[in-house]
Amino acid sequence: MAVDANDGRTLEERLRLIEDRFEIYNLIASHPPSADTGAGDYTASVWTEDGVFDRGAEFPRPTGRAAIAGGSSNPEHQRAIEQGIAHFAGLPYVRVTGDTAVAISYLQILVPDRVGPLFDVPNHGSSRGFHVHRVSANRWEFVRTGEGWKIKRRTLRPLARISHADRCIGVLVLRKSFCDNGLSQDQGIPDADRV
Repeated sequence: MAVDANDGRTLEERLRLIEDRFEIYNLIASHPPSADTGAGDYTASVWTEDGVFDRGAEFPRPTGRAAIAGGSSNPEHQRAIEQGIAHFAGLPYVRVTGDTAVAISYLQILVPDRVGPLFDVPNHGSSRGFHVHRVSANRWEFVRTGEGWKIKRRTLRPLARISHADRCIGVLVLRKSFCDNGLSQDQGIPDADRV
């Protein structure tokens, strides 16, 4: 087994970490198409049985795989799909620690602009474009199971409610009120990189 002189991990451990990150990236990347198509069965397959989806005080907070997946068939969500809602996820920051992981990402919710001027894009047709309805910060908590990585908890907050002091260029630093059980500085993570 080859060992990297910088961190002491074997090549196999480093490869597993890469595979873990790819699996977590895929879980996050699958959220937009599954939300935009109402794929409740898929949604149920990626959450733990006791998962929690916390979107803040203004929205329901489903707990449990079935309740979270049930949001896909909610009549209001179905109306949003019919009106062309599009979830657009940014590349996440992922920290894997053994059999748990935390990821921080942005999510944009786009909706068709129904009042803007019609414009043409060469070779792509005409449209009124889209309107950015909301941009949110997400904290995803994952656990490794016998079936692969699953979402244990997802906390989502609109950026308008996260103070300027909690944002840095390219890095979102989420304070205790948003991600209390994250990694600490004594685990070797610099302040600006803490999640």
